[in-house]
Amino acid sequence: MVFAAPNEARARAEEVLDADPPPLDASVAHQVIGVWQRDWGDMRLALSHLRRARDLAARADSSDREADVLATLGVALVHEGRTEQGLVALEQGVARGTGHTRARVLFRRAYAWWVLGHHREALEDVRRAIPVLRQADDVIWTARALTLRATVHLALGAVERADADFTAAEALWDTTGQEHDKADAVESRGLAAFRSGDIPAALRLLDEAEERYAKLGTPTFMLNIRRCEVLMAAGLAPEALAEADAAIAVLDGISGQPTRKAELLLAAARAARRAGDAHTAIARADLAVRLFAGQRRTWWETHARLVLIEARVAAGRSSGRLVADTAAVADRLALFGAPAAPEASLLAARIALGLGLTADAERHLAVAARSRRSGPPLARMTGWAAKALQARAAGSGEGVLDACRRGMDALDDYRAVLGASELRATAIAQGAELAALAQQASLDSDNPHSLLEWSERWRATVLSAPPIRPPADPELQSHLTAFREIAARAEAARMEARPVPTLEREQRRLLREIRSRTRELRADTLGDGHRFTPDRLLSELGDNTYLVEFLVLDGRIQLLLCGQGRVRRYEAGLLAEAETEAEHVQTGLRRLAHPGAEARLPVVEAAGRRLEELLLGPAAAQLGDGPVVVVPPARLHRVPWALLPSLRERVLSVSASASSWLRARETEPPPAVRHVLVRGPGLATGGAEVPHLAGQYGGAVVLEHADARVPRVLEELDGAALAHIAAHSTYRADSPLFSSLRMADGPLIIHDFERLDRSPYQIILSCSDTARFASVGADELLGLVTALLPLGTAGVVACTAPVNDAAVVPLMLTLHKALSEGLSLAEALRDARAAQPGDALHQATGWAFSAFGAA
Repeated sequence: MVFAAPNEARARAEEVLDADPPPLDASVAHQVIGVWQRDWGDMRLALSHLRRARDLAARADSSDREADVLATLGVALVHEGRTEQGLVALEQGVARGTGHTRARVLFRRAYAWWVLGHHREALEDVRRAIPVLRQADDVIWTARALTLRATVHLALGAVERADADFTAAEALWDTTGQEHDKADAVESRGLAAFRSGDIPAALRLLDEAEERYAKLGTPTFMLNIRRCEVLMAAGLAPEALAEADAAIAVLDGISGQPTRKAELLLAAARAARRAGDAHTAIARADLAVRLFAGQRRTWWETHARLVLIEARVAAGRSSGRLVADTAAVADRLALFGAPAAPEASLLAARIALGLGLTADAERHLAVAARSRRSGPPLARMTGWAAKALQARAAGSGEGVLDACRRGMDALDDYRAVLGASELRATAIAQGAELAALAQQASLDSDNPHSLLEWSERWRATVLSAPPIRPPADPELQSHLTAFREIAARAEAARMEARPVPTLEREQRRLLREIRSRTRELRADTLGDGHRFTPDRLLSELGDNTYLVEFLVLDGRIQLLLCGQGRVRRYEAGLLAEAETEAEHVQTGLRRLAHPGAEARLPVVEAAGRRLEELLLGPAAAQLGDGPVVVVPPARLHRVPWALLPSLRERVLSVSASASSWLRARETEPPPAVRHVLVRGPGLATGGAEVPHLAGQYGGAVVLEHADARVPRVLEELDGAALAHIAAHSTYRADSPLFSSLRMADGPLIIHDFERLDRSPYQIILSCSDTARFASVGADELLGLVTALLPLGTAGVVACTAPVNDAAVVPLMLTLHKALSEGLSLAEALRDARAAQPGDALHQATGWAFSAFGAA
């Protein structure tokens, strides 16, 4: 009962003791109170009750009763950090127990081995226990043992075995009245999904667990904290902040545990910082620091102080006192052996550099740089970032480039483990700093080839959404799952000031395995002949096509004009001015999407000319008359490039990087030509182009009305040569892979495309704003289009501004006619624009659409 109705069990145990029971009954009652105190109360009281229970069991002359209590006592001692005493008690319990009782003791010893990181021993004990528990028809303990075995399998990377055991345990819980254990099992499955990298499944299971807990009236604050972690890993920082704040409000309403409130405040502060809300982050972190300090939880307090300092720096604060505070936090983190210690030293150095405190900065850089040779991935990156800053201060351009190269190598080697949101966000920020330092060094040496290589190196590193599903390689998935599980437990142990050396050794071993396997896979996938080089790009461009790659250094737009065997650098306008002008253009196009706004057309065209001056500058006159590929940074991806005068009448495509354009060029179309036409509900024109296209493409699969349901749409899209989708889109700037297209039965979320064996070769999205992008961390380009291109899609047509649905129909029909004549998407879109009527409505509609990729 103590795990099904803990408070009631404790009350009844106290009633038993009040009745002056015999030793056997008194032993049971003291054990129940001991378990309650161990899990929800005071560990000192727990040990006192459990020792009393052991002595009473000995007086009752019941070896099985004594064995059972020894097992509970052993687990409590291990949790208290008295490992040797705990293992001795468990060994005595195994020796004293028989049959069914001995199996329960073996289960508890397996749990202790798991806590201590001895996974093989844990697996052996739980394997011995389960058959006996099953034979005794002990459903509850069998379910507990299966859940533990699943967790051990996770730590060993055996994902399929873990899932099988979790499922079997859940089926057993469904036959019992242990509703709390059922909810706990669902929560465990959610955490397992998260560890294995399947974020959608993790969120679904955690939601289900919360519903189960709610029916029991059980507080879910720990689950709220875990869901914050999952949400931030998915890039959903605003949701994580809302989750934490809502949980804090509930906890305040019931005058709940101050310890849990402090942890929720820290989760909220981290989420606010990720969401770019520095002032909220400061408020939450400041209160968390005060609560942790009052609770004498030094590890937690120090980490909360680091978040507070980071938020203050993000809010623009800087002072000598802040340098000193950051250095003090770094020292305390180092004493804890926390991986964030080098990061704090580097932050102190950055603040000092901004204040001109050169000597202080050099001292902190030297401390941070020590971590570059060893340690976890983030510490190594941090160390190389510090080394690059040291080289810059010494005036060594070669030293800067070498340190940046090694730091980016560390990021590449360990990118797969960056599932945890804090690790990923910090790694991206440091990667951005390394890339910026290297680009500036290349600019200072006037080396356009080096500038291009570093621009592509950075884009290739971050041009992907946070991985939200497991990797396809079973060996890598096994290592990653084990690493995430063990890393989370090692961090939890450090929080409690009881580091577990076995876990930390295993964590380091798994990192080496992941690094090795990732390098093997990268070599198999890319091959030496497929790595980006300027020469390879120039060869593919030939003599007639130009690629324009944009960089931003110190707020100024630099562009690299690649073509005719050369890479030339040109300096253009200020990024801030270009962004402002682009917003004016967006506003103008939005107005032109409505009839009666013809007078705005000259205004929009004039804005296009100003935008060209800011973006292309003198390079506009060097573009020739052939095709152009534009590679903008994320903050310029909403520019309607076809509006720019020098690009208006040419074959024009947009790409997130030169490397992705090369990959799209090399993507082969599917052997079978199959066309899929989809129209979702609620469109102003009803997707009027779709029936016409069905007639044009004989035998095309047409999905509309009730047929346009997510499972069927995904089934038909898999491997299609061309997909035309007319559907409303909902864009998520904070997590673009959770953007969606509206189908008859609900949203088709972009991460669902990852379930396809192959995304359609060409995709045309005919509704508003389907090409929108987000800048998530540094210069990441994440959006519906960039999510599709790595999945087998070679080209996409989509719009970057709101459009008039009726005016889209003739544009789409002309576009498809040109495609059927063998033109590429970019060629067909150019011809479709030229064929439109010259009125403002149709001109604006043509400018709003862009071709992405190279199909």
